[in-house]
Amino acid sequence: MGETHTARRRRLAALVAARDADAVLVTRLVNVRYLTGLDSSRAALLVPAEGPAVLATDARYAGTAERVCPELPIVVDRLVSEALTARAAADGHRRLGFEAHDLTVEHHATLAEKAEVELTPLGHPVEELRMVKDEEEIALLREACAITDRAFAAVLPEIRAGVTERAVAIALERAMVDSGAERPAFESIVASGPNGAVPHHRPGGRELQPGDLVTMDFGALYDGYHADMTRTVAIGEPAGWQRDVYDLVHRAQLAGIGAALPGAETKAVDAAARDVIKDAGHGDAFGHGLGHGVGLEIHEAPLMGYDKTGKLMDRVPITAEPGVYLTGRGGVRIEDTLVVRPGGPELLTTTTKDLLVL
Repeated sequence: MGETHTARRRRLAALVAARDADAVLVTRLVNVRYLTGLDSSRAALLVPAEGPAVLATDARYAGTAERVCPELPIVVDRLVSEALTARAAADGHRRLGFEAHDLTVEHHATLAEKAEVELTPLGHPVEELRMVKDEEEIALLREACAITDRAFAAVLPEIRAGVTERAVAIALERAMVDSGAERPAFESIVASGPNGAVPHHRPGGRELQPGDLVTMDFGALYDGYHADMTRTVAIGEPAGWQRDVYDLVHRAQLAGIGAALPGAETKAVDAAARDVIKDAGHGDAFGHGLGHGVGLEIHEAPLMGYDKTGKLMDRVPITAEPGVYLTGRGGVRIEDTLVVRPGGPELLTTTTKDLLVL
């Protein structure tokens, strides 16, 4: 993906110039990976408005950087930010942008004390670029989601009364790795019975029981890209209220997915799903946003909620995950990862959304 990374750096350089800076110091490791392909625990990147970028890393990753980024000059130094700030001054840059959402106040003070350049916050230019994915990225997301689907299918026979939430979570995570994942994309959620009323319940020793709804939120990490899927199943024949809530959440999710088109306001997409739940009298039981972007991070731009701003664009992967949570009784959430497309969203997670009775 060398040419791809070069093209990404060119787009960033244009944003740097448009924001009246000579260069930008990229310190967020996920952003360095996006722009170079280097996955490390210590790296930074100097991207000038004009001229070649410079990568800095320490001795542990020097060989990897040379292999992964042969087109880039590499500075080997443990103090990567300090080294590139000095390089910026040496190269004649006078106004150096930085990622204020990543650099700590203490680290900024250290750089500013020694810097011979003006440090200026540059906003979130790399995150803006990352929001719209290229087809190579979407292919990686598609595979991460396919692994997630396969893992769920493999574990379904193990989901039954008497099995603990934690055992189900472990089985899902093992199945994802067995199916090709690097590891789980995040800590899996398995919430049974009344625990289903807690959106981010941590799976514990509670045994699944007949009459439970069980919500499972999990995903695979594949080549750096994160899948995210939630399914709710019933242990034994569900009660009438459980079917009603499930059908409500299903209808809300379909409404949200249908609204996820290029040019749509993110809060309007959220409202499309939220209004279905609100009109059914459960508005207070849906307290989180409809979804979020996914990619090199499990949560990234854009965010979709009643208080969020922004518009969806073509090739933006998002989740759609409405839920209803009833304290003391249980809850339902249904979530898919999808890609915004002009002709309608492309679903990347394809497991059935019919209520499965196990």
